[in-house]
Amino acid sequence: MSERETMTGTVVCATGSWYDVMADDGVRYRCRMRGRMRLRGARSTNPVVVGDRVGFSDDGGDFVIEDLQPRRNYIIRRASNLSKESHIIAANVDRALLVVTLASPRTAPEFVDRFLVTCEAYSVPVTILLAKSDLTAGMRDEVEAFRSTYEGAGYDVIEISALHGDGLDAVRDLVAGRTTLVAGNSGVGKSTLIGALDPAFEVRTGEISQSHLKGRHTTTFSTMYPLAGGGYVIDTPGIKGFGLIDIDDAELCRYFPDMMRHAPQCRFYNCTHTHEPDCAVIAAVERGEIAWSRYESYLKILDEDEKYRK
Repeated sequence: MSERETMTGTVVCATGSWYDVMADDGVRYRCRMRGRMRLRGARSTNPVVVGDRVGFSDDGGDFVIEDLQPRRNYIIRRASNLSKESHIIAANVDRALLVVTLASPRTAPEFVDRFLVTCEAYSVPVTILLAKSDLTAGMRDEVEAFRSTYEGAGYDVIEISALHGDGLDAVRDLVAGRTTLVAGNSGVGKSTLIGALDPAFEVRTGEISQSHLKGRHTTTFSTMYPLAGGGYVIDTPGIKGFGLIDIDDAELCRYFPDMMRHAPQCRFYNCTHTHEPDCAVIAAVERGEIAWSRYESYLKILDEDEKYRK
């Protein structure tokens, strides 16, 4: 490649300082980012992320990312301890797989709901994988309650066991030919799942910390892996919390599909679904048509947003 000739490719690994870019001809390049690009992404801790389409060039022996192409979607959260900063997990994904566990460790419903809200807000289809089904054989009532809550909200829930292979064929059908983000708390089995989908992947996995029953971080940086049959999966570091950003309180309800089915029947068009008379959403919660845990997540998100505005 001649000096200053611009190539295009996809970011397949981002370490914070260096980026692995897979060029359109299949060659992989180690790149850094020009300083001026950082200014454009000032509100983000990571202006360039896995899944981004970029232009890059040879800058005297070092490959440098020059240009970031428009994203069609992305998954974003509030950066840890930085209320006005955002952290983008990945961009240009066809689907997100949220890996959830009811035991060893247990995923909090609020975390699930916050992730789903972000997927709704940024136009990312999402499927919930209820993992470690081999550990929940004696928890069928809890499993069915979880399925009822989220299938009732409009999401597909697939029970899987990467250890025994349960549900993996359904997951393979979902990821085939697509770019798929795999996300969840530490220890829920994201990397194990990816390794089970294709044994050729060299994905690091770890044990659960017995002292806290929480997973150890085994994926340090987001990485995109090619699937043998076409498509890619993106393995992400475990996420402890999922703070939302840039979602207006007045619009929050529309990102809860189960609530939006009832909201048009509220007496007031600008109903906040918190205290107003003749609120169809509150009535649906009281009838059990919307799970209390989902409504509670909605209220907590409203409260958190108010706290960050102060």
